[in-house]
Amino acid sequence: MLTKNIPSSGEALPVIGLGTYRGFDVEPGSEAYKLLPAVVDQLFSAGGTVIDSSPMYGRAEQSTGELLSIHQPSSPAFLATKVWTRGRDAGIAQMEDSFRLLQTERIDLMQIHNLLDWKTHLPTLRAWKEEGRVRYIGLTHYTASAYDEVEAALRAESFDFLQINYALDDRAVEARLLPLCRERGLAVICNRPFGGGGLLGRLRDTPLPGWAGEVQAKSWAQLALKFLISHPAVTCVIPGTGNPKYMKENAEAGRGPLLTDAQRQQLIARVG
Repeated sequence: MLTKNIPSSGEALPVIGLGTYRGFDVEPGSEAYKLLPAVVDQLFSAGGTVIDSSPMYGRAEQSTGELLSIHQPSSPAFLATKVWTRGRDAGIAQMEDSFRLLQTERIDLMQIHNLLDWKTHLPTLRAWKEEGRVRYIGLTHYTASAYDEVEAALRAESFDFLQINYALDDRAVEARLLPLCRERGLAVICNRPFGGGGLLGRLRDTPLPGWAGEVQAKSWAQLALKFLISHPAVTCVIPGTGNPKYMKENAEAGRGPLLTDAQRQQLIARVG
């Protein structure tokens, strides 16, 4: 799998990861839970490492911790999760719970979810980064209505990552936030890479471009992911799934050539 460097450290990060929203919020013993070990195996066998979760995703953190604790050989996961509450003490308690549920002593990326009380949580995260409990600090959001606030936070303080919504049919982030991340040296993780799900449905009956084979893309899902990782500001994309077949397909989008600017423009024209 292709990698891109995290600007603040130079560490190489595989370009396709895994989101755990919905897909990992399942109970042990259920048919859906029984599929999850194969999802994790598909991610790792393809060379991916990033697994992103959140306390707001129900049981997802706990499922992730359970699966990684029994994975053999030892898990190479780059663990990302979030703090999503108000108040210093509540934030610390929630993050401590994430360590427990993920069964880890170190979280690679701790993100302040949807900017909630971010100024309060930032000193704690900086202290924990100094102590080595977290390796990177980030912000997240998923809606364009918050972009002004996101931009102001990124200009006011120093972060390692921004996780933001970006898809072939949701490109508002290209105007100011992606250039700002390049300017200030932030890695970018893209959530909702299929535009919330409607994008692939609209493209289902549309033939792939004639050049799809040249970039080793066999589906619209792979082209949609390649569109994102081909942007110079994007570091990693985290499509969510609890299906090993889809995880394999998604991971394969991280191989082969990136798209040219002309190919990206052709895809934009396809979706209007």
